[in-house]
Amino acid sequence: MKDLYKKILFNDHYDPFQFLGVHQSKSNSQDIIIRTLQPSAQKVALITGSQKHQMKKIEPEGLFESQLNKAELDFPELEPFDYQYDITFQAGNKILINDPYRFIPQLSEQDRYLFNFGTNYSLYNLLGAQLGMHQKVSGTMFRVWAPNARAVAVIGHFNGWDCRVHQMRVLGSSGIWELFIPGIVENELYRFKIKTAAGHFLEKSDPFQFSGETRPQTASSIRNINRYQWRDHEWQKTKRATSPYDKPMSIYEVHPGSWRRDPSNPSRFLTFKELADQLIPYVKDMGFTHIELLPVAEHPLDESWGYQVTGSFSLSSRYGVPDDFMYFVDQCHLNNIAVILDWVPAHFPKDPHGLAQFDGTALYEHEDPRKGAHPEWGTLIYNYGRKEVINFLIASALFWLDKYHIDGLRVDAVASMLYLDYARKHGEWIPNCYGGKENLEAIEFIKHLNSIIFDHYPHTLMIAEESTSFYGVSKPADQGGLGFGFKWNMGWMNDILSYFSKDPLFRKYHHNALTFSLMYAFSENFILPLSHDEVVHGKRSLLEKMPGDIWQKFANLRLLLTTMYLHPGKKLLFMGGEFAQQSEWYCKQSLDWHLPETNPKHNQTMIFVRALNTFYRAHRALWE
Repeated sequence: MKDLYKKILFNDHYDPFQFLGVHQSKSNSQDIIIRTLQPSAQKVALITGSQKHQMKKIEPEGLFESQLNKAELDFPELEPFDYQYDITFQAGNKILINDPYRFIPQLSEQDRYLFNFGTNYSLYNLLGAQLGMHQKVSGTMFRVWAPNARAVAVIGHFNGWDCRVHQMRVLGSSGIWELFIPGIVENELYRFKIKTAAGHFLEKSDPFQFSGETRPQTASSIRNINRYQWRDHEWQKTKRATSPYDKPMSIYEVHPGSWRRDPSNPSRFLTFKELADQLIPYVKDMGFTHIELLPVAEHPLDESWGYQVTGSFSLSSRYGVPDDFMYFVDQCHLNNIAVILDWVPAHFPKDPHGLAQFDGTALYEHEDPRKGAHPEWGTLIYNYGRKEVINFLIASALFWLDKYHIDGLRVDAVASMLYLDYARKHGEWIPNCYGGKENLEAIEFIKHLNSIIFDHYPHTLMIAEESTSFYGVSKPADQGGLGFGFKWNMGWMNDILSYFSKDPLFRKYHHNALTFSLMYAFSENFILPLSHDEVVHGKRSLLEKMPGDIWQKFANLRLLLTTMYLHPGKKLLFMGGEFAQQSEWYCKQSLDWHLPETNPKHNQTMIFVRALNTFYRAHRALWE
C-alpha cells in the first residue's frame, strides 16, 4: 500500500481510485477506509450525513485517512457511499467539497469503442470539460485522450495548480482519462498536466476546450455552450428546402480581427457581438449573400490569421465568448446572410501547450517528419491514418455546424493534404504503398469527412481551397471524387490577375489568360476567389495591381470585378476590395475606411460593387 501511495504522490499511477476514496478494510469486513490527498490542508473532517469525523493525517505530504465501522453511518446501505470533506487550509480558509474519488466512471464502453474506431462523431459532447450532474451532484466532467501517458491530472485555480490534488484515471484500453470534479463551475481556468512515459511533465490546453484565455495565456476555460436561444428557425427551414447550387452566391470574405478595430483602442479586436451591429448591416446593404470568416478557432499568433489552430472546438477569446458568436450567426441568418467558416484540418502549430507531442509521443501528428512536419509553414501534419485523429477532426467540423449553426466550411490547404511531396524536395518524402505521391490516407479522410457532413447536414457548403488539377474535387465520392460541394478556381484567379496587371497595350498577346478558364469552367463547381492571399506579402492590393495612372487603375479594377461577376462560377471578394483599398491588407489594423468616406473614387467603387451584386442576384443566368 505504501508503494501505491508513493506512485500517486508522484503522479505515477494510472488509477488513483485504487487508493483514494472509499475502500473496504482488509482487516475488518465491517470497516471502511476513506483517504484523501490534500497537500495544502491543515486538517480535514469527514462529513457523513449528520456526523462529522476528524480525519488523521498519516503522511506529511497531506494524506488524510479515516476508518469507520459501517454501523456508525446514517445510511450504510447507500452505494456509492455519500460523503463530503470539510477542509481547513493552512491559511485558515475553509471549504466543503464532495470527494472526486467517490464517483463511478461515466463514459460508456460503447462511446470508448466508437472513439477508438473513429466514428464517435459527437465527441465534443463527451471529451473536454463537460458541465453537468453526476450522481445528483453538480460539477464538471473532465476527459482527455492521452494513451501513452503514465499519469494525467487536472490543474487550475481550484486546486492551486497542484497536480497531486485531482489525478485522473484511464478508462481501460481506450487511452481516455476521466475525472468528475464536483463544484467546478463555468469560467474556471484549467489545464491538463501529463506525465509522459519518460517521466517528464507537460502542461497542455484542453484539445476539446470551448473557450480559453487570450494570448499569450494558454489555460482553457469551462463554458456552457448550450444555453443560447436560437431564432433562425425560418432560415434553417428555407435552407433545407433549397439547393445551394441553384442560388446566387456572392461571398464577402472577412478577417474579423481587422475589418474594423475599436477606435478608442486600435489594438483591441471587436467581439462578434460588436461586429454583428456593424458588419451585418454593411454586408446586407452591399448585396452580398454570404460572409466567409477567416478562422475564428483559438490560435496563439495573430499573424497566422487564424490558420495555425490550437483549439479546434474553441472560439478565439479575441472575439469574445461563444454566445457572442452564436448571436452573430443568428443575426446573419435573420438578415438572410449565410455564414461560411474557414476550417483547418491540414496542419497545426508546434506550440508546447497545443497538440504537438501531446502525451510525450507523436499522438496527433506523424512520428516520421517526412510525413508529420510541414516544411513550408513550420507546422505539424495530422496523422490521417489514425482513427482517433480522424474522429477528432470530423467531430470538430460537425461541432461548428451543430453548436454554431454554420452554413458552410471552406477547407484550407487541401492541396497540401493530397500530395506527400507537397513543398518537399526529392528524398524528403515517403511514397505511398503504390509508389505514388498521393496521400491515400488524407484522400480517404476527405471523402469520409464530406460523406459524414452531408449525411448529418445535407445542405452544408463544403468548399475546397485546392490549387492543383486533382480530379473530381467537387464530385461525389461514389463517383470517384473527393465529395466537396465547391472548389476555389485558383487557375482562373492567377490567370485573370496576370492578365489585368498587364498594360492594355500588351494584353492582346495574352488573351488566352482571359479565355482559358472557360475551357474547364464546368468541370467542377467553381467559386471565383479574389481572396486575402492575393493582397498580402508584397502582392499589392487589387487596385495597385492595375496598370496606369490612378484613373486607369480604378477603371481597370471595375473591369476586373465586372469580368468576375459575368464569368461562370460563384463569387468571392475579400474585404477592402469593394472600395478599392489602396494598401495591402495588414491583419493588425483596420481597413482604410476613411477612403470611401472622403475620396469619391473609392466611394464610387463601393457603389459599383453594390450595383454588381444587385445585377448578379437579379439575373438567374449568372448563378443557376
